[in-house]
Amino acid sequence: MTIRVMLVDDQALLRTGFRMVLAAQQDMEVAAEAGDGAEALAILRETPVDVVLMDVRMPNVDGVEATRRICEEGEGGPGDPKVLILTTFDLDEYAFSALKAGAAGFMLKDVPPQDLLAAIRAVHSGDAVVAPSTTRRLIDRFSSVLPATSGEPVAKELERLTEREREVLTLIAQGMSNGEIAERLVLSEATVKTHVGRILAKLGLRDRVQAVVLAYETGLVRAGNG
Repeated sequence: MTIRVMLVDDQALLRTGFRMVLAAQQDMEVAAEAGDGAEALAILRETPVDVVLMDVRMPNVDGVEATRRICEEGEGGPGDPKVLILTTFDLDEYAFSALKAGAAGFMLKDVPPQDLLAAIRAVHSGDAVVAPSTTRRLIDRFSSVLPATSGEPVAKELERLTEREREVLTLIAQGMSNGEIAERLVLSEATVKTHVGRILAKLGLRDRVQAVVLAYETGLVRAGNG
């Protein structure tokens, strides 16, 4: 199956570089390109796309708002495209907001080609893109930009989880992979995977990344701890 990728970046030179990398892959094709979020949204309503490589800082509609609209039900147009954020990390404070909006993960713009390709394939297959340790570093860095809320409505959602599921969620947010969680809790990796699936379903979350975000927002885990 060919993975249809959309490139969204206001720098044409970067899109050209990514296009060359993807064109060399037998299982990928660049289905569309856009210079900003508004153009991307318009194209997505008419063009089937599997994975969107999304820049954060763009004119008109930025990557955060575009990601939010794509991830909302029905806004993505044909299919259900996954969004992979491309960020410079040291400048893009909004990358965290994009993850909250529903992005499947993020990669650095200077990522090695093989890592970018692996990330695209992972996103397409429904797996987590961002390594747990990288997710934690991102949240540690950007926790100060989290919106100030009482946390009460969200915290009540955690009551839906069993004690074991809360324990698993805590370890996910601390940067542990399924294998590491299995070792810590003396469980099989398959059992941990089942727990993760139930956590996502009970909390109405899209993926592992949003689970980490929720854990930090509710105070279950705090940046710098753990």
